Amino acid sequence: MGITNEVPKTVQWSGKEVPVYSMQTVDFSRLLSQEPEEIEKLLKCCQTEGFFYIDLQGIDGRRFLEDQQETLKVMNKFFDSPLEVKNEFGLVAPHLGYEPVGSRTGVLENTKDGYEMIKVSRDEIQSESPHIPRNIKNTGDMKVLENAISGSNIITKTILSALSTGMGLTGKDRFENSHRNHRASTSTLAMMHYVPSDPVTDKNIGHQKHTDISSLTLLFSEQWGLQIRPPGAKEFGFVAPKVGSAIVNVGDSLRFASGHTMQSCIHRVVPLNPTEHRYSIAYFLRAEDETQFTDSSGRFITAGQWHDEKFYTFMAPPEMQAAAPSYLLLGGMEEEADLSKAQLNEKEALAGSKTAVAAF
Repeated sequence: MGITNEVPKTVQWSGKEVPVYSMQTVDFSRLLSQEPEEIEKLLKCCQTEGFFYIDLQGIDGRRFLEDQQETLKVMNKFFDSPLEVKNEFGLVAPHLGYEPVGSRTGVLENTKDGYEMIKVSRDEIQSESPHIPRNIKNTGDMKVLENAISGSNIITKTILSALSTGMGLTGKDRFENSHRNHRASTSTLAMMHYVPSDPVTDKNIGHQKHTDISSLTLLFSEQWGLQIRPPGAKEFGFVAPKVGSAIVNVGDSLRFASGHTMQSCIHRVVPLNPTEHRYSIAYFLRAEDETQFTDSSGRFITAGQWHDEKFYTFMAPPEMQAAAPSYLLLGGMEEEADLSKAQLNEKEALAGSKTAVAAF
């Protein structure tokens, strides 16, 4: 199944009918114009669900769709390179470099992930001598990546500005003021290639459930595989790729910055078609490293600290992830089904302490 205008209510996956969740569509051109009704729709999406389509088919958004197509060509060229060329780039930093298949925990028990990924950060590509793979650097592909990053930054900053307006924020309190272009951040463009995999027989499967570190994630994918679990839902369901649109989801940092009024979307990736190579492009807009907020456990923490803690939890083996604080992988959005016995006890203890403080 590919990109479509006709969205089924369910699809067959892993021997059962799985729901396809509907999402609201927000018009990028109307956000640019700061139209009150569109801003209200956007804010409601972020506060009740944490995800939506952003329609880019108008004259203001079409160039970003063209950038996506050019980026796909660059990705295919890089991923078709010999493994030694890709590994030569390596993982320079958590938000910059190459990760081979199997670097992280997979979506199913006793599996590793089923994708390889190259990440190019916004800070790096605008530096004087960017650290970029040699089969991309000093070629026209550099311009393609620059356009993809700058365009994604424009889209996500437009959304962020509209959310500030919708929440009545002014001056230094607006979200944009913690996402300034000239301040250091881990904002990055991640290009992912999911290899063909069969959940029954293979050991490299998909991308484990999580919430994103970012403030906003902008995702381009023309293929099925993304699953979300909306707030209050007990079951993961697919999201259909939509013609002329990208998918946007709220990440942990924006949820924290909003005073926990926005929803950080729990999601994962699974192989709907086990014979298919799947490609996706995600831009993670992240707050400046020194931005401070209160996380789901009540800690006062910087955006840089949150990024590093969560990234290294992602990279940890399953037994270490299970022992990690419950607020890390899912950003505090977890359902009880997600928690180990120790984490449930921790959650109950935390709830008890809050009740005691309230009573006092």
